[in-house]
Amino acid sequence: MEKILSGTLAIDLGNTNTVVAFQDQKDINCVLVEIPNITSSPGVIPTAVWFEEPSKILKIGISALKMKDDSNSDLFFHSNFKRLIGNPSEKIYQKNILKPSECGEKFFKFLWAEIPKKYEIKRLILTAPIDTYKGYREWLVNLCGELSVDEIALVDEPTAASLGIDVPFGSKIMTLDIGGSTIDMNIVKIQGGEGKSGPIAELLKFKGNDVSSISKQKIRCAEIISKTGSKIGGKDIDQWIVNHFIKDNKYAINLLKAEEIKCKLSSSTIKYEEKYPTKLLTEGFQEKDFYLSKEIFERIIIENNLLNHLNSLLKELLNEARGKFCTVDDLSAIILVGGGTQIPLIKEWITKKISKVEIMSPPPIESIALGALAMTPGVKIKDILNKGLSIRLLNKREQKHFWHPIFCKGQTWPTENPFKLILQASKNNQKIFEIIIGETKKEREYDVVFENGLPKLSEVQNEEEIIKWDKKPLKIKLNNETDLGKDNLKLFFKITKKADLLVKCFDINDEFLGEYNLGNIF
Repeated sequence: MEKILSGTLAIDLGNTNTVVAFQDQKDINCVLVEIPNITSSPGVIPTAVWFEEPSKILKIGISALKMKDDSNSDLFFHSNFKRLIGNPSEKIYQKNILKPSECGEKFFKFLWAEIPKKYEIKRLILTAPIDTYKGYREWLVNLCGELSVDEIALVDEPTAASLGIDVPFGSKIMTLDIGGSTIDMNIVKIQGGEGKSGPIAELLKFKGNDVSSISKQKIRCAEIISKTGSKIGGKDIDQWIVNHFIKDNKYAINLLKAEEIKCKLSSSTIKYEEKYPTKLLTEGFQEKDFYLSKEIFERIIIENNLLNHLNSLLKELLNEARGKFCTVDDLSAIILVGGGTQIPLIKEWITKKISKVEIMSPPPIESIALGALAMTPGVKIKDILNKGLSIRLLNKREQKHFWHPIFCKGQTWPTENPFKLILQASKNNQKIFEIIIGETKKEREYDVVFENGLPKLSEVQNEEEIIKWDKKPLKIKLNNETDLGKDNLKLFFKITKKADLLVKCFDINDEFLGEYNLGNIF
């Protein structure tokens, strides 16, 4: 009997390829899911649908792709539909019998039904494009209502990509995505960092119930700083390869052969000048050997102006970012996504154009799906802080105390990473540091005024007050001498699963001074 695996399934619906990955709740590793006659390689499904009327024959993935050359393919074969879902600004010019949202629905439901039975899915993680997030999310909510799974969560694609390679929260990153049909470049800021709430997935379904309209755990999407792109992609490169040998190509299978040799020549182990064979069909369905080297392959790319096109897109992207006070120096990383970014010439181009920034190249196709799993490990659900927590500090210049935020209202807990704070001495040879915690009021107080006997809210509202905890302050004693205005004490705050606020204390030389429970946040 086949072993049943219980855990989380991630589906990253892409415009060219869809990726399906699974993580067992007892395992930190992920597996790419294979489905016979649907996946083209482990976990990778061509985003294509074949749907015939009136016979209602439906095929998806590799089976649909094989039907592309059949008669009536302009009616029955559907691809490139994902980018149109929830995107009313883009006009649809097609003869296909299905609308983009209908294609997506049939593709998704068929895929869901074909997931191997050995996977017991406790949670489903879906990804959404950030630029059409609202409309795409609405489509997914309606689609997921019928699925028999207890938990469904949603994460935006740039955040998932960044988490797939462990970019710190709060980072500004650039992604270059060259897929089969499109090039997308964007610069985004990942939520979180500096004590701010980190990104979390949005719950659409919890304990079998639809919570998409009432969930407190709203998604914190990456913030788009700039974005550009075009409808050029890997399929066009395949066409250029075929056209290099056969000017009037009539066979779609030649494009598949071109894709194979393209992937082979994208390997770092391939010698630059050595020629490799590929079999293509010529006039009269005659098969013939053609030879392609990495040198010729790169010449084809250059002669078709792809690098010039990328230069134009990058210039447009960086100009828009500068208008929002973001420069190349602000970027933490450049993430390469999509099969086209694996071409050595493309990697070399972006490395030369932006040499100061680290180029990160996760698995090009499955990185977003794996990042989505990393964002929601196991079956853990986090709670939300309904009040902020602060520490009382002294402003030396004004000789006044003030409250410095530690954790903000709306932040998730238990905390993944501690909040670090470095304290200075307020006087020479200070031996004792007091840790005094306060919290914001749960509700903001509003001033009510009466006009003509009728109550009205005043235009200016009171700020939220910080209420000091009714607990004895923690006193930390330092062993070494302290000087006024010098860094002396390092504190690391975290909130546990039991809702306790803990602090680890070190002196400036990293001598451990103890870990203390400051109290329960409720």
